[in-house]
Amino acid sequence: MKGTFHPMTISPQKALLVGVAVALLPAVAFAQDTATAEAATDAVEAAAPTFDQIGPYIMTTLLFLVGGFLVMWMAAGFAMLEAGLVRSKNVTTQLTKNVALFGIAGIMYWLIGYGIMYPGDDGWTIQGYLGNLFAPATLEPVGLSAADAALDYASTASDFFFQLMFCATTASIVSGTLAERIKLWPFLIFTVVLTGILYPIEASWQWGGGWLSEAGFYDFAGSTLVHAAGGFAALAGALVLGPRIGRFKDGRVFPMPGSNLALATLGTFILWLGWFGFNGGSQLAAGTVGDITDVGRIFANTNMAASAGAVAAMILTQLMYGKVDLTMLLNGALAGLVSITAGPLDPSLFGALLIGAIGGIIAVLVVPMLDKLKIDDVVGAIPVHLVAGFWGTMVVPFNSPDTSFVTQFIGFAAIGIFMFVVSLVVWLILKAVTGIRVSEEAEINGLDVSEMGMEAYPEFAKG
Repeated sequence: MKGTFHPMTISPQKALLVGVAVALLPAVAFAQDTATAEAATDAVEAAAPTFDQIGPYIMTTLLFLVGGFLVMWMAAGFAMLEAGLVRSKNVTTQLTKNVALFGIAGIMYWLIGYGIMYPGDDGWTIQGYLGNLFAPATLEPVGLSAADAALDYASTASDFFFQLMFCATTASIVSGTLAERIKLWPFLIFTVVLTGILYPIEASWQWGGGWLSEAGFYDFAGSTLVHAAGGFAALAGALVLGPRIGRFKDGRVFPMPGSNLALATLGTFILWLGWFGFNGGSQLAAGTVGDITDVGRIFANTNMAASAGAVAAMILTQLMYGKVDLTMLLNGALAGLVSITAGPLDPSLFGALLIGAIGGIIAVLVVPMLDKLKIDDVVGAIPVHLVAGFWGTMVVPFNSPDTSFVTQFIGFAAIGIFMFVVSLVVWLILKAVTGIRVSEEAEINGLDVSEMGMEAYPEFAKG
């Protein structure tokens, strides 16, 4: 009858098939979801870089950070060494200078120094000679992704941090030579010029891809670019400043012993430790088996040179004076370190021993030569950093076949002349404008009282 519903008659077999299909529907849907998720995961994994791609960037960045804070610790070494080798009445001033110069270096190298030293291919103001003026260093954005990073090197932040420590080290070298008679603020003004302009210019000639680099000059970690450069700036200052009162009289040299040889020894060991970052970090790469193995080789050679320098200086002072001179032993170790810095990778351990031993001998022999010239170097920075730096630079071709003695000498002479002449001009200007030396009364009473108004050892008599 029209309008009446008649249900369809279903056989038992068909009903069973329908039930099975209904039961299987969730399983089919789950399988489809799983396949979709796996496909999405595969797509993400395909887009993400592998460790082979990001590993060199990560490891080299880490090398810069670790090397950088080791070199930063050398600032403590210089402070302790100098505090121990000056007389007790000048310790506070010397410590103040070391902290202040490190702070000034951090600001000036960011503001103009880094841009001058690393102008890139197109950033030279004068191609190969003068980098990019007034180009403050900039860092990567927070949370940088691998897709946006330049994976062929290391982070800019780590490179800036590492290179800054070398700049501060150069200023520390000057501090010790001029101790006990220089005014605080003229010294700090010179530090502004040194860390912001002078050091970045000469370092750009080699490490920034400048004309010395093109000529084939070789200075792995800075025997010339850092140590000799600081030594030449110190020499210029010492000549303008003159010796301490009572140091030279009637053709005789009067010793002025330091206040605390325990501090000086601690400072030497801190510098020795920091030097592993100084030389090891200068490998500038840690992303391959070869690179990281070379870093280990550099560490071993660095330590050998320091050891040989210390032992050579100890033996030589015993032979020359009949007794071991601790201050000479300390400077012998440091001279060994400076000597190996120009080429710490290529020598054998025996080669590093010879290089360091001759550096230690230089540290002992040059001191009396300076005394004869009436050049007053309170801590021995000129023998250790300038003269041993020359030796370390010139010995490189014995172990590195792609270098030449002529090119090495030209590089050392160019940097030496530049640093000495320009530093001399700056010191003379400061002398004429502000004066750079404290009064005779202030020097006799001590700079801690005249310059700082506080003493490092107030409970002891002045000495």
